[in-house]
Amino acid sequence: MLATANIPASVELSVGSYVELCFAVVGQTLPADHGYGLYSAIVHRCPEIHERKGLSILTIAGIPDRQGKIFLTARSHLRIRLPYDSLPMVYHLAGKQLSIGSHAIRLGIPQIFMVSPADRLHARIVTIKNHQEPESFLEAARLQLAALGIVGEAIVPLDAQGKPDRKTIKIKTYSVVGFGLEVSGLSAEDSIRLQILGLGGKHRMGCGIFVPMRVF
Repeated sequence: MLATANIPASVELSVGSYVELCFAVVGQTLPADHGYGLYSAIVHRCPEIHERKGLSILTIAGIPDRQGKIFLTARSHLRIRLPYDSLPMVYHLAGKQLSIGSHAIRLGIPQIFMVSPADRLHARIVTIKNHQEPESFLEAARLQLAALGIVGEAIVPLDAQGKPDRKTIKIKTYSVVGFGLEVSGLSAEDSIRLQILGLGGKHRMGCGIFVPMRVF
């Protein structure tokens, strides 16, 4: 059975059962690949997060310098998605400084948002063990969606060179391969379900987390 299908009995998949804390971020730069470092810094401040199930941490957006760093802006935020009853556990991160390698950021007072449905979602990177080629990866992602009872059309988007959007993240001394993923045609219920459960692994390091796609 696919790991994603093993849903804890305590997880209530409904609007209001999960929320997203959005912390303003004050700082200058971060490594472009900072998922593992960010998670480690948060656990250092809040060790109980390590044991809490159903928690996802999105990476922080910024302007890439194409040399391994991003510049933070007024729109850079730390977003943590978690069960509503876990709010007190992470709320006290407000005002704290996090050290990520040689970079430091400070978190502001968070805003709290409900997880809202959208018929089209995307994840910046999804990692599925033993699936490092786009065809195999997409097949595995579709199987995971089916195992979760989610109906939608999944595709791997193309990068600027017209190739499947392949990405890697570094965890300690090794790299993990993943791909961007878009899922469309979702019902409201399935959209909430996918945003709460995600796909693949490494959700605490920014992987497998779905957000509504922007419409330009």
